[in-house]
Amino acid sequence: MKQIFSVMIIVAAVAFTACNNNTAANEHEGHDMHTPAKDTTQHTAAPDDKELKTITAVFTNVDAKAAATIKEIVDHYLHIKNALTNDDAGDAADGAQAMEKALAKMDKSLFTAEQKTAYDATEEALKEHAEHIGKNGDNIKHQRSHFAMMSEEVYTLVKNFGAGRALYHDHCPMARDNKGALWVSEIKEVKNPYFGAQMLTCGTVEEVIQ
Repeated sequence: MKQIFSVMIIVAAVAFTACNNNTAANEHEGHDMHTPAKDTTQHTAAPDDKELKTITAVFTNVDAKAAATIKEIVDHYLHIKNALTNDDAGDAADGAQAMEKALAKMDKSLFTAEQKTAYDATEEALKEHAEHIGKNGDNIKHQRSHFAMMSEEVYTLVKNFGAGRALYHDHCPMARDNKGALWVSEIKEVKNPYFGAQMLTCGTVEEVIQ
């Protein structure tokens, strides 16, 4: 009798687990950055025991003043990212306006010719996206759209110049209508700026940039 009872418990547990897995999969189908649903699954960052790909910045001899300005630009980007993670469009606008000021004060005469070429490749796009985010403190959907494009530029910027600390390249496969989008973060824990509280932990850590 005890054996029969034990078998029944195991069968019930397997059925329950399968049901939960199917429900989680179904609930993620069709979600996008613009019409998120409440997160019911756990999308976790790379576990601590998983070795992340490490990228070293291309330029290691950047002038100290120029490097400080780049760090400031990235810090304001992180301000925007954290504001969007908190679903705070007004704070994201504040961060973007501060980023515009940091971009404007960059002294490009401090770069080598090669460094200047690399910086110029991202500068105008960063200014454009910062302007859009800064002027749309009442439209988080618009901000997130430009943040996705801004993140591509910031990723290129930090791969070239670094930012004075380790940064993580994260990816959400469901952002931009399931086309996927990256972002750069100062923390290894995934906190999604494209969905905020709706699906805070949706995403993976792809690599670390030193």
